[in-house]
Amino acid sequence: MTIHIGAAVGDIAETVLLPGDPYRAKWAAEAFLRDVTLVNEVRGMLGFTGTWKGHRVTIQGSGMGMPSLSIYVNELIRDYGVRTLIRIGSCGGMQDHVAVRDVILAMTASTVTNPSRSIFKELNFAPCADWSLLQAAAKAAQEKGTTTHVGGIYSSDVFYDERPDLNEQMTRHGILGVEMEAAELYTLAARHGRRALAVLTVSDHLLTGEALPSDQRETSFGEMVEIALSAAFDAAG
Repeated sequence: MTIHIGAAVGDIAETVLLPGDPYRAKWAAEAFLRDVTLVNEVRGMLGFTGTWKGHRVTIQGSGMGMPSLSIYVNELIRDYGVRTLIRIGSCGGMQDHVAVRDVILAMTASTVTNPSRSIFKELNFAPCADWSLLQAAAKAAQEKGTTTHVGGIYSSDVFYDERPDLNEQMTRHGILGVEMEAAELYTLAARHGRRALAVLTVSDHLLTGEALPSDQRETSFGEMVEIALSAAFDAAG
């Protein structure tokens, strides 16, 4: 048990999926796992452990933004020995060829700042995904016939962005989408020698203004969860 996770050590699997929304964690656990047990509800940040095709998996909400995710990932790695962490979440599309409902596999995650920034001082550290997970996720997406894009994303530390000039530069430099967590996830994974990946469903588009209605988000996110689960265990060998 930690400050933010009320589970016993053995209650958390070595593979953890990290949606930001705790209720999305509940939905994913009930939809995709068997023998599901609620293992965390501290501060309402729900976590569930079950099995997928015989493999133990935990799905733990991580909250919104890099500071919140950093708390959960630090505790999962440090206190629970988690080896594989996959963010499953939504993002905003930033390229014309990226459509709403497409899936993005984040190869790199650029950011203006994150909770680890003070460690690097003047260095601009380049956080990236684990190659084995990225490769396995791309294979799983191809087998499912999911329209998928692999490349760089932008992890913003604000939701209500007032920097259109920065968004223009992200688009100009080929950034596929924007979200709020992956850069810190990749940085912590690198620091502790863990595997990490962000699998993201495009829920809205910064260029077109198109957005998924709330009642369609869960059904559209199902493919993302299946890709993440397949990648976690295919990459494990």
